[in-house]
Amino acid sequence: MSELDQLIEYSKNNEAIARKLFEIETEILACQSSSELLQQLLNSIKEKFELTNIHLLLAEPTPISYLLSGNMQKPWHHQLTRQIPKDILAKFHPTGKPFLSNQLTNIINILPKGLIVNEQSIALIPLTLENKLFGSLLFTDHNKERFDSDLGTFHLEQLAVKVSLCLSNVLIREQLEHMAHYDRLTGVANRRLMEESIEKELIRQRRYGVPFSILFIDCDKFKQINDNYGHDCGDKVLTYVATQLTELIRENDTCFRYAGDEFVITLASQTYTEAVMAAKRLSDFFINNPMQYEGQKLPLTISCGVAASKADENIDDLLKRADKHLYQQKNSATVAYSK
Repeated sequence: MSELDQLIEYSKNNEAIARKLFEIETEILACQSSSELLQQLLNSIKEKFELTNIHLLLAEPTPISYLLSGNMQKPWHHQLTRQIPKDILAKFHPTGKPFLSNQLTNIINILPKGLIVNEQSIALIPLTLENKLFGSLLFTDHNKERFDSDLGTFHLEQLAVKVSLCLSNVLIREQLEHMAHYDRLTGVANRRLMEESIEKELIRQRRYGVPFSILFIDCDKFKQINDNYGHDCGDKVLTYVATQLTELIRENDTCFRYAGDEFVITLASQTYTEAVMAAKRLSDFFINNPMQYEGQKLPLTISCGVAASKADENIDDLLKRADKHLYQQKNSATVAYSK
């Protein structure tokens, strides 16, 4: 093959690669969530470039504060990724460039177990968010010549930039949506999401006659806890209460932070009698399980107001009845205690 023919062939290959990268970019730009983006990305790359396999490696611990922490954690973290120590991942990309190799004897024991069994060559493409290396796309192939260390990495670098930008945009949007719907301190859903959830349940009740109840909860003597132990302790109390309530209710029930030390729990398909039983079970739990704080057991109790929805009422009516019942319960407890 003449030098001109080689140049033409090289140009054609570059054009084909560029076209595939453009198609992948177009597909992932249309994705609305990080999970959808990652699934589409991995499938598209594997199919268009005919790879044996592809994986997303995430640095552990993540250098991106919200990526894998607490309530920001997304299903794709478990479904589509494998963890790799951050310092090991950084060794593959000391200059921020892709890593290519067909000498895998020593690499097999460095990467997560089982990823390159029977493979002959690999490529690791670094992904960055906020100018920090947070992960790497791992391409594997049975062809030993597919990813030779002497090959150029320009197109892989292009892919890394496009993927990082698209994923960054999606994650930032999801973070903003999460902040709009979830309480930052306790991690439970906020009042805005509560209103949407209750409205859906009321519509379902009107349409199908399904019972629906709520619990209106507050922490007893919360002001005294703040005054005696400080606001840091008060924050821990709220987080403890929110966490325990979430763990104690059913999967199809939801805990919301209403305001201050007040929480609301929606009880799907529950009658008033069943809601009263649920309220007692929650109250008893906190009586029997004081919060551990600075080496001591901090007595902590809650009061629960109960209201079963009526088909012809709105959200405000339902909440007012539950709130009224809450204060009746607190007044009864005060009277009983004073006697």
